[in-house]
Amino acid sequence: MLDIREVPEDGIDAALELAYLVFHDRPEEQVRERHRELLRGCDRLGAYDGTTLVGFLAAHPFRISVPGADLPCPGLTFVAVAPTHRRRGVLTAMMAARLDRAVRDEHPVAALWASETAIYGRFGFGAATQGVSVEIDATRPLALRITPDPRPLRLVAPDQAPALLGPYFERTRTLRAGRTLRDEARWRSDWLAEQDEEDDELGPPRILALGDPLAGYAVYRSKTEDLPGAPGRSRGVVQVHELEADTPAAAAALWQCLTALDLAGTVRAWGRPADDPLLLFAADRDQVRATEQFPALWMRLVDVRAALTARSWAAPVELVLEVRDDRLPANAGRFRLKAGPDGAAYEPVHEAPDLTFDVRDLAACYLGGTPVGTLVRAGLVAEHTPGAAEWFDAALRTGPLPHTLDEF
Repeated sequence: MLDIREVPEDGIDAALELAYLVFHDRPEEQVRERHRELLRGCDRLGAYDGTTLVGFLAAHPFRISVPGADLPCPGLTFVAVAPTHRRRGVLTAMMAARLDRAVRDEHPVAALWASETAIYGRFGFGAATQGVSVEIDATRPLALRITPDPRPLRLVAPDQAPALLGPYFERTRTLRAGRTLRDEARWRSDWLAEQDEEDDELGPPRILALGDPLAGYAVYRSKTEDLPGAPGRSRGVVQVHELEADTPAAAAALWQCLTALDLAGTVRAWGRPADDPLLLFAADRDQVRATEQFPALWMRLVDVRAALTARSWAAPVELVLEVRDDRLPANAGRFRLKAGPDGAAYEPVHEAPDLTFDVRDLAACYLGGTPVGTLVRAGLVAEHTPGAAEWFDAALRTGPLPHTLDEF
């Protein structure tokens, strides 16, 4: 008989060992200590078989930007089930307890990054943002269709970066939905750690800042790697972890500098927004290539009514939505959504629906990154009233697409 209960602080090491077992990981002590510190600040649930921890799930106490608002949002992480207890309902039991806790705490939404995308849809999570990986040929000057911002660039020491970058990021964070609040500790542990957790060959973080007052910045690391098929030859690789800018011209100045670093042959950036202006103002798309696009942040509407009435709306809309939610039945039923620039109401009705959603697909649309019409054409959302998807999309629309780079 499984017992789902909180994992005390003295159980963190056992939780980490379970996670390392499941994810085939064996990190150095410096990374382990970073994980311990991270989990001390998380809500921790464990599945116990007797006294043995066989499942684990943690949740960051995040806040996340949604259109027009900033909401509490548990960020699920370190989800692990022992190989001896797979397919025995361990994850289902932990997820049920975690969602019940979110309901109790009045958290309208939850989020995660999926290590296996086939898993989390059945718990009501939908892919709400997309990430794009970019690779730039830096063996020649970056060809641009716009003039880069001429303001001076400077390097910032990592220990000084949180004080400079933190206020800038917070000021611009709500301009895109899907971004989580960062405190100074998170800047230092996640973005400015001496050792990169994913690639120990990468060097320390470098911070490139544009203008004073700050108009944009980039955080990058670099390494040398062998050239494929050319024994004895190598190239410098610049890995851009984050690049934020006020204007396309400011972004162009940062990209131009990154691609002009001495001995750099390739610049790579993972998880860029799908509407990154770089992909448009680059003059040569053979030089700037999008190498992959992938689902990034997965959202769960814990309280559909609270989530829909909290966000802002780009256009007036009045529709009856039928929502299916097997995990949280309070969300299920038919509801009239009446929303517009002045706010929203969402009340139960008995009328015929205009659109029928599974809650995971409503979550995918919630931030404005997945068009309802696309899901209708895929057969995932039923449109009962012609034009309803178009009207809903007009109301959900945002300026910049939702995007998050904060993987957790």
